[in-house]
Amino acid sequence: MDNWRKSSYSGPGDGNECVEVADTRTHVAIRDSKDPAAGTLTVPAGSFARFIEALKKTP
Repeated sequence: MDNWRKSSYSGPGDGNECVEVADTRTHVAIRDSKDPAAGTLTVPAGSFARFIEALKKTP
């Protein structure tokens, strides 16, 4: 995958340490931005969307 993107919340003041995500039509891949060669976690796109929605609801 070559469409990796990092959170807009990850910037110089944050040490640039964040996760990166890349997506296809059916899956989302997640990796550590500090060590991208260490591997990826790939999940179905629908599961990732539900995960993000649950995070948004967490106080």
